[in-house]
Amino acid sequence: MAAGGASRKTFEAFVHRIPWTVARDEIKTYFAQFGPVKKCIMPLNKETGFYKGICWVSFFNEESLTNALQKESHILEGVKVRDSIPYILSSLLSFK
Repeated sequence: MAAGGASRKTFEAFVHRIPWTVARDEIKTYFAQFGPVKKCIMPLNKETGFYKGICWVSFFNEESLTNALQKESHILEGVKVRDSIPYILSSLLSFK
């Protein structure tokens, strides 16, 4: 690897069918049972101000993502949410 750069992998799962009443902190807390959560991105509907019912949960490591995906179903506020097949992004970050 070239000096001044670092390779990082992001382990993410796309989650949908989330009740609009569930907040980002609740998602992070829920998924933290599977391992450390790096971030949770939940877009808002600009017209209503409510969450759109989708999010991307990013874990620090592959094991945490695998743990989350091995659970047969995830229930938030009584609703079974769905997680998609994970995608692993590799990116090369340059530091100047």
